[in-house]
Amino acid sequence: MGIRVYNSLSRKKEDFEPIHPPKVGMYVCGPTVYMESHIGHGVGPVIFDTVKRYLTFRGYDVTMVINVTDVDDKIIERARKLNTTVEDLVRRVEADYMQNIRKLGVVNVDHFPRATECIPQIIELVQKLIDRGHAYEAGGDVYFDVSSFPTYGKLSGRSVEEMEAGARIAPREHKRHPADFALWKASKAGEPAWDSPWGKGRPGWHIECSAMSMHYIGEELDIHGGGLDLIFPHHENEVAQSEAATGKPFVKYWMHNGLMQLAGDKMSKSKGNLVTITELLSEHSAELIRFLLLSTHYRRPIDFGPERIAEVNRGLQAFYRFFERFERVTGEAVYDVTAKLIGEEKVADDAPGVEVLKEAQRMRDEFIRAMDDDFNTAAAVASLFESLPAVNRFMDERGLDQGARASEAEREALQGFMATLRALGALLGIFEKPAVEPEALDELTTARLREIAAALIEKAGASTSGQELVERLIERRAAARKQKDFKTADEIREKLHGAGILLEDRAGGTTWSRST
Repeated sequence: MGIRVYNSLSRKKEDFEPIHPPKVGMYVCGPTVYMESHIGHGVGPVIFDTVKRYLTFRGYDVTMVINVTDVDDKIIERARKLNTTVEDLVRRVEADYMQNIRKLGVVNVDHFPRATECIPQIIELVQKLIDRGHAYEAGGDVYFDVSSFPTYGKLSGRSVEEMEAGARIAPREHKRHPADFALWKASKAGEPAWDSPWGKGRPGWHIECSAMSMHYIGEELDIHGGGLDLIFPHHENEVAQSEAATGKPFVKYWMHNGLMQLAGDKMSKSKGNLVTITELLSEHSAELIRFLLLSTHYRRPIDFGPERIAEVNRGLQAFYRFFERFERVTGEAVYDVTAKLIGEEKVADDAPGVEVLKEAQRMRDEFIRAMDDDFNTAAAVASLFESLPAVNRFMDERGLDQGARASEAEREALQGFMATLRALGALLGIFEKPAVEPEALDELTTARLREIAAALIEKAGASTSGQELVERLIERRAAARKQKDFKTADEIREKLHGAGILLEDRAGGTTWSRST
C-alpha cells in the first residue's frame, strides 16, 4: 500500500499520486519578516521538512520551496515604528528566521525566494489576469474580480455571499465587490515601490505566492502546505488567481497543519502569548523542540507550554538513557553507528539476538505504516518508543549492563537495531547528532540585562529570557546606527560588554557571544 494524504480541498484522504512522478513540487507559505520568529513560524518548516525527508526516502525527487514575504503593510508599519528602513528590518528578521529554522533541523529546502526578487513575475501574472478578464485596475490598484471565478470558495467552503456579508470597502479602495482582493497596490510616498503598467506600486500578499510557486515549480503543484489559518483568505485567493490565470488545477494536495496553542488557547500576537524561537532555544535543545512538534499529528493543534515540554522531554530522555546503555554494552558510540534500515529478509528463530532483530523489523514496519498514513509523525514516534522495552529486556535478561560481556552476535544484533533506530530517526530529523543543550544566561546577567533594557528600550516582562533581552538590544542598536545615532549604538555595545556580552558586526547582521 502506498502513501495516503489528507487533502484539505476534497476533505478526505487520497492516494498520493504526483502529477509527474517521481517529481514532486512542494510549496510552503513562509514568514512575513517584520518581527522575530516565534515558535509558530517553526511549525510548518519542521513538518514539511519531515514530509520531504519521507517522500525522498520513498523514492520521490522533491523540490521544496518556502517563500519569504519581504514587502507588506505590517513590515512598513513596523519599520516606521522602529525608525529604520524596510530593507534593514526585513534582512535582520529574515536572518533570524533562517538561523532558527536551521537550528531546528530544517535543511532540505531547495529555494527561499523573496517576494521582492520576483516582481517581474508578479507583474506578468497580474497583467495576465487583467487580459483574461479576471482583474481590473482602479486608481492605481489592481483587484481580482471574484465574480469572474465561479468556484471561488471551494477550498474554504465559503460562498461569495457569506464573504461579502462580512467584508467592507475601505474609503481609499475602488473595489467592484467587497470580496474582491488586491493584486497590486499603489504605493504611498515613502513606501517601497516598483514601476508597473498601473503606476508605481507593490504586490498584494496573495499574488506573491502564486507567482513564486509558478516560477520555481510550475503552474501545477503537487503539494501546497501552510497553517490552518491560511485557508481563508490567503489560500482561497491563491487558488482563484492561479487557476484563473492558467486554466489548470493549481494544487493537487492541499496540506494544512494545526496551530500552536497554550493551555488550549491559540497562540497569537494579539493574545500576547507568543514565544520566540530564539528564546525557546535559549532554554531547550533544538532536538527537543523538533521532537515536540512531531509528537502530534500535523493536522492537530500542537499543545505548548512548560508542562507539555516537560512531558515530551521525559520521553526524549528515555531514548538518551537507552543510548547510554547501548554504549556501555557494545563499547560503540551511538553516533558512530551508521544509520541503515534492517533488511526485510526473515530472521531465523534460532539466530543470535533474534528478539532484537525482529524488534527492529517490527519498528521499521510500524514506522513506515504510520508515515504512509498521512505522514503521521505522532504514530511514527510511538513506534520508536514501543521498541525500547523489548531491547532493554533483552539486555536485562542477559545481564549485559550488569557485568556480563556481550557476545559478538549480541553486539551485532544491538548494532543492527541502533542502525535502524537512527535511520528512522533521521527521517524525522532526530538522532542525527548529539543534542546540544543551551547554555542559558545566569540570573545575575539576566538581571543586568533587564536594567539595560529598561533604560534604553522598555521595561521587560518577568518571563523574558536573557537571550531575548540581548536580541532586543541588538535590534535597538541597529536602529540607532541606521539613524546615525552612534552615541546610543556605542552605549548599548558598552553596556552589553559590561554585562559579559560581546557583539560582533558581520555582513549578515550582528551576532553575540558570552565573554570568557
